[in-house]
Amino acid sequence: MNQAQFDKVKSGNGFIAALDQSGGSTPKALAAYGVPEDSYSGEDEMFDLVHQMRTRIITSPSFNSDQILGAILFEQTMDREIEGQYTADYLADKGVVPFLKVDKGLAEQENGVQLMKPIHDLDETLRRANDRNIFGTKMRSVIHEPNEKGIKDVVDQQFDIGKRIIEAGLVPIIEPEVNIHSENKEKCEEILKQEILDHLNNLSDDQNVMLKLTIPTKPNQYRELIDHPHVVRVVALSGGYSREEANEKLKENDGLIASFSRALAGDLNANQSDEEFNATLKNAVDSIHDASVNKK
Repeated sequence: MNQAQFDKVKSGNGFIAALDQSGGSTPKALAAYGVPEDSYSGEDEMFDLVHQMRTRIITSPSFNSDQILGAILFEQTMDREIEGQYTADYLADKGVVPFLKVDKGLAEQENGVQLMKPIHDLDETLRRANDRNIFGTKMRSVIHEPNEKGIKDVVDQQFDIGKRIIEAGLVPIIEPEVNIHSENKEKCEEILKQEILDHLNNLSDDQNVMLKLTIPTKPNQYRELIDHPHVVRVVALSGGYSREEANEKLKENDGLIASFSRALAGDLNANQSDEEFNATLKNAVDSIHDASVNKK
């Protein structure tokens, strides 16, 4: 593990950019960026275009290590280059810590939750991640209802895989997202917090994780998780909130920082000039950074 990167993620002032849209969500990401599906044909061309989009974001002067602690990448992005360097190396040279999305998407809903699909090639992916100088990983499940068994299954699965990631020398971001549209969102969060605490309290001294959670309905609901000795950092997903709403909710939670995707890149467009693009990105970065470090 890179100790300087660990220290930056643990105590740095900033947020983590989520640039990890994968196969299923890539067309939507491109469409939002002003590249409609009928403008390309086949997956290869689609992934070339999304890499161009991510390259434009990462190389922008508005994407800087003073405000951005880390960036979460999709597997193909890890294997591609930016200006002659593998993406993680380019980020590291820029002072931004690289993470990798390792899940394969969501299973069908059962017991009010969606577990992760099996990750059959996890060991090989983690080996390649180490070869590519990745610091940590991210994997996502979704909670829709306050079903105790379902939420327990989600957290059990996350920590079981998380321990394998720790054994590989990487820091896992455990992401049991609570659907912001859940009619019982606060109850889901209460159950989730206790399940996470139970697992954290059973980790050994050398096992550390990060958490990526939906911004809670009750401010500072996750303070005990943020302060836990086995938690490197707790970051928040925007979850479908607008950037303005996500930022306002984030400001109410001490110690919680952003890890936004759509809320970061939503106003960017392929047809913008470099000046317009960089100014738009700077506005997003400034506002998310402010919400992450300046609390009410």
